[in-house]
Amino acid sequence: MTAPTALPAASLLQLIWLASPALPVGGFSYSEGLEIAVERAGVSSESHAADWLADQLQLTLARGDLAVIAQAIPAWRAGDLARIRQLNNWVLQTRETGEFRQQTEQMGRSLLDWLRNHDGANAAHIAACARMQPTYPVAFALAASPTAASARDCLLAYAFGWAENMMQAALKSVPLGQSAGQRILARLARDIPAAVESAFQLPDDERQAFSPMLAILSAQHETQYSRLFRS
Repeated sequence: MTAPTALPAASLLQLIWLASPALPVGGFSYSEGLEIAVERAGVSSESHAADWLADQLQLTLARGDLAVIAQAIPAWRAGDLARIRQLNNWVLQTRETGEFRQQTEQMGRSLLDWLRNHDGANAAHIAACARMQPTYPVAFALAASPTAASARDCLLAYAFGWAENMMQAALKSVPLGQSAGQRILARLARDIPAAVESAFQLPDDERQAFSPMLAILSAQHETQYSRLFRS
């Protein structure tokens, strides 16, 4: 059998970089509803937090942002700006609360600012992206598109970066210890490949952002008495 082609080191490092919580896009400041779930939805232990995040991975991330990135990466590589705008508008229109929309806009702008000072970025694509009020999934797809990585590898990197941020949010919100956080991350890592495969199977008319309980909790978080996170 022919051995699989290795991902070039530069592309691998780029994906690791994009997935890192140290990327200056502000991901650490959001819990995506987890903080209010601790107060209102009974997320009070390691097992509860792991179940909550695993459900969020499958029910929201895989059916929304991951599916958008799966289609946005080939669109950026082909220079199909009409398709990019369509995907970006879908993300903006389907964020169910003000907090969630502000998060994707802020992180999208911050990633675009980072790209402006990063070697290898396409200046024309950055300018085009800036004109369309970029969301984070679309900006991430732009950042990943110059690499030699497959779209599937890019989605794995995005999902793992999300999992690391959410695990850190669980440590602070529940709260939990570092060992519990690593066990949660291990569970999410096991679930991520299936979530990515599911995202690749979704055509436009099956992509969705419908999570009523999460939307209600997010709206409640806007007036939560004491909070650490912006969502």
